[in-house]
Amino acid sequence: MSERVILHCDLNNFFASVECLGREDLKGKPVAVGGSVEQRHGIILAKNEAAKKYGVKTAEAIWQAVQKCPNLIVLPPHYDRYVCYSRRVRTIYEQYTDLIEPFGIDECWLDVTGSTKLFGPGEAIAEQIRQTVKGQTGLTVSVGVSFNKIFAKLGSDYKKPDAVTVFRREDMEQLIWPLAAQEMLGVGSSTLRSLQRIGVFTIGDLAKTDPHTLRLILGKGGETLWRFANGLDLSPVSLSGEEPVPKSVGRSTTTPRDMKTPEDIALTLLWLSERVSRELRANHALATVLQVHLRDNKLNVTEHQRRLQQPIRLAELLRKIGYELILEAWDGVTPLRSVGIRAVGLVHEDESFQLCFSSDYEQLERMEQLERAVERMKEKYGKDAVLRCRQLSGGKLEQHLAFKTIVS
Repeated sequence: MSERVILHCDLNNFFASVECLGREDLKGKPVAVGGSVEQRHGIILAKNEAAKKYGVKTAEAIWQAVQKCPNLIVLPPHYDRYVCYSRRVRTIYEQYTDLIEPFGIDECWLDVTGSTKLFGPGEAIAEQIRQTVKGQTGLTVSVGVSFNKIFAKLGSDYKKPDAVTVFRREDMEQLIWPLAAQEMLGVGSSTLRSLQRIGVFTIGDLAKTDPHTLRLILGKGGETLWRFANGLDLSPVSLSGEEPVPKSVGRSTTTPRDMKTPEDIALTLLWLSERVSRELRANHALATVLQVHLRDNKLNVTEHQRRLQQPIRLAELLRKIGYELILEAWDGVTPLRSVGIRAVGLVHEDESFQLCFSSDYEQLERMEQLERAVERMKEKYGKDAVLRCRQLSGGKLEQHLAFKTIVS
């Protein structure tokens, strides 16, 4: 069986690059895309190469970025433009394969194994894509070429911007294993701390660690990371148009004023839970783990999570459990600037799972039907067509299923 040829295409500095298209006045200047300072969403969403040279980073506060780069030009985001350009680039990818799996608005995996007889080896296809994207859209793309998805993504991150990097199987020990562990997909900040405590600092260290040890420390995900590091990822690239169940769904917000009371937090959390619930329903998914994220007015961040007795997606249950988690993690005194809720460990709604004897499944089904009906009304009449009493009264009422219809 021949080796697979997988590409990972990553549009460079996507939001900032789109904003700079056709703007000669921005050429060579440090540019960033950021949220609203007035609404306290003053976070850097993207930056161009000139801003990177000053140390400007994604997700840092705008005021921090301006301290590093006083002449930084901060532009508001225009998501409709980003979607338009993302679709234009996707049509270029479709000229080479129908096996295209998106990883966000600016990244895609492509399986071009079956295309090599028409267009040449993987590196040649990657180079054609890089040049075509640049010529037709003005955007640059970095492309990683490898024999699996994990190493292809490593390749697109390895050299930026506007570059092609090939990682062959024989390159694994010499080029891939010396890379820092956090460069590999799946190694976040929390996982990295756990790995560093046992002396794992590089991808090679991870590959050589006993997988049973990793499972003890990180659970089932530890063995998955070991397989990734050893080049054993066999996950397929989805057919274009097939959207797999996402690994997580989350929403967070920075409020216009600090949240100082449990009522403030409960109301904000309800708003976020409804959005997470709607996206879970759209993806035919349920959550098995719930996480909350808190950031206080001193910018200290706290995260807390709970494994659920059974998979859920009802907004009211997400809110209830999320609220409990926040009260466990929050000191009750320090004002909060932002909160977030994330559903993880997602399973498809058609999957079988262990029933919980303490649950009233008839009641849960009625609640599911009610939330579906409310979503249909919002789609037809607008997002504010149906509100819970709690949302109209400042969050103080606790009638979990009381709704106020404000349309005729």
